[in-house]
Amino acid sequence: MDDPERFHLTLTAVGRPVAHGWWSDETIARGRFVSWVGKYGAIPGSRLTLVDEAEARTLAVWPDQE
Repeated sequence: MDDPERFHLTLTAVGRPVAHGWWSDETIARGRFVSWVGKYGAIPGSRLTLVDEAEARTLAVWPDQE
């Protein structure tokens, strides 16, 4: 059975959590990541992070880590 909270997307602004989303499908989660960048990326100090909770690894970060 798929874990409905495997892929976790977090939006923070100036270091504070603003929104979260969880999906069982990686393709859908990555699509939401791209969508959220377009929707929330202009918020000052915003940062988006997509994590695979089952494998404890970060899949995507916006803006890119430097």
